[in-house]
Amino acid sequence: MTVPRELRYTRTHEWARLDGDMLTVGISDFAQQQLSDLTFVELPDVESRVGAGDEVAVVESVKAASDIYAPCDGVITKINDALQKRPELVNQDPYGEGWLFKMKLENPAEFEALLDADQYEELLPGSED
Repeated sequence: MTVPRELRYTRTHEWARLDGDMLTVGISDFAQQQLSDLTFVELPDVESRVGAGDEVAVVESVKAASDIYAPCDGVITKINDALQKRPELVNQDPYGEGWLFKMKLENPAEFEALLDADQYEELLPGSED
């Protein structure tokens, strides 16, 4: 299971990559493994304002549907349109081509408050080994 060191994470298994004041958001490798083969992704509306913890997207798999939450306050600026036809990209490349949406970050302190890779790994099953 991969947990890139440069990303930040939420307790609900979203990851966030900061570039200036823009966040790219997706679900972690752990999350996509738990869901199994994704069959559908419902993405947020571009230009919608979201708050940290708001439900903004849904991923559906052969096992279950799971809500995706905004990691920080901001405005959705872009969605990954490729996922409409190829939701399996999230399984194949969760930290790359499988990103879900981008958002303009309103408060940089919120990003800094997200879990770093070490803190996130401690949440994962088997981390107490």
